[in-house]
Amino acid sequence: MLKSRAKYRLGQVVRHRKHPFRGVIFDVDPEFSNTEEWYSAIPEDSRPTREQPFYHLLAENEQSYYIAYVSEQNLEVDRSGEPVDHPDIEDIFGAFEDGAYHLDVQMN
Repeated sequence: MLKSRAKYRLGQVVRHRKHPFRGVIFDVDPEFSNTEEWYSAIPEDSRPTREQPFYHLLAENEQSYYIAYVSEQNLEVDRSGEPVDHPDIEDIFGAFEDGAYHLDVQMN
């Protein structure tokens, strides 16, 4: 039985520990659930373990907006207090308050 528990929550704004981007969490996998090709593309010396939560982010950096898939060990809370400007945020989330977005869709 998987005993992984997510540290971060849907709607929370986080930032990558090593790379200059931040984003809002819109989904969580309890452990790695992407392709082998994606996993193998990460340099072996910095490859995260599979047995931890992985987060789907509506991400942004200085140049663009995109979807990111990041291991829990590589995230930290974004304490800037600033909203994320990703254009898809309004499709999923409502108001931004206290460093997080309110979920604005019904989940099954």
